[in-house]
Order: sequence, then C-alpha cells, then structure tokens
Amino acid sequence: MTPNLVYVVVIGVLFAAGVSMLLERSLTRILMGMILLGNGVNLLILLGGKAGAPPIVGGAPESEMADPLPQIMILTAIVITLGMTAFLLALAYRSWAMAGHDEVQDDVEDRRIMLLAERDEGSGAEDNS
Repeated sequence: MTPNLVYVVVIGVLFAAGVSMLLERSLTRILMGMILLGNGVNLLILLGGKAGAPPIVGGAPESEMADPLPQIMILTAIVITLGMTAFLLALAYRSWAMAGHDEVQDDVEDRRIMLLAERDEGSGAEDNS
C-alpha cells in the first residue's frame, strides 16, 4: 500500500500545528496541541496498516485480511489522548478558577537556578582567560 499524498500532508499539518500549539503558554492551547498531535499520530498509524477484509476468522482468507495491530494501536492511542485531554481540561479549569487565567507561569525556583547557572558560566569564562 502506497501512502496517499493527502494523508501525508494532513499528518504533517497536524504535527506542525500540534507542536507549535504545545509550545504556547496557555493551557487551552496546549490542550488543543495535544489533541491535534494525537490525531496526527492516529493517522500516521493508520498509514502503516494494509487494507483488506475485516480481521474476523472465517470471514475471508487469511491473506486478504487487514492487519488488526494498527487498529488496536489507534484505539489505544485514542484512549490515551482522551485521558490526557481530561487531565489538561481539569488542570486548565483549576488554573482559571484559582488565578482567573490559564497561563503557565515561570517557576521562581527555575528562574533562580537559571540565574545561578548563568553566573557560574560567566565566572568559568573569566577563569579561562
């Protein structure tokens, strides 16, 4: 089975849009990115299977049956994406209820560690001179 160009383009667009939305600071956009990325993965897995008769024993010769593994993997990916969606929705709602927005804030400890690392880099560069 050769991949259809439309599928490849749609998968590329879903991956690109999903990754770009995952890099945003808003939990709502992160949620949308996860959903788009999950759908892109499902289509990518769908391309891996061969077309054929339903994989039911006795319905068709074994050589004409479709491979059930991609279908099982897609079903599992749908369940995992649904769980991640529910978790991120709860997280976004909790953030909105507590702070009035769903923006992810920088952690104070992360900023402190980053400043310490920059200071250590600066002192190490002066010692080598």
